[in-house]
Amino acid sequence: MYVVSEIRTRRYRGRSLPAITGPEAVHRLVFPRLKTERREHFIALYLDSRNNVLAQETISVGSLNASIVHPREVFRPAILHSAAALILVHNHPSGDPQPSEEDLAITRRLREAGQLLGIELLDHVVLASGGYASFKERRLL
Repeated sequence: MYVVSEIRTRRYRGRSLPAITGPEAVHRLVFPRLKTERREHFIALYLDSRNNVLAQETISVGSLNASIVHPREVFRPAILHSAAALILVHNHPSGDPQPSEEDLAITRRLREAGQLLGIELLDHVVLASGGYASFKERRLL
């Protein structure tokens, strides 16, 4: 919950967080925290209707190449923060940002859950030392 409290601290100090304008902004916001991690971290960015970050939560910390994610763990904070949308983010410690079949499957499942709840899944960004992969840019979402 470090990031949520940091976001609140930044807002309190009068500095506003930039709106998320694309996967590059997600990369700049999240990658510095994940670049040295040896395990997968699955994170959700909860956004208001103008794509400003309301909160950032770590949903799951997995193994070297896998992370277990359940829709209730992703959407509970979205409801609590009254989020209009969310962006999923996770790292690939291998250095290759190419989405796996498991990444595709969980993204489809979470998109369907979001549609039922009226919370739009804007993107899923995979971060790695070799760059990033945006599901939206690749038309996988």
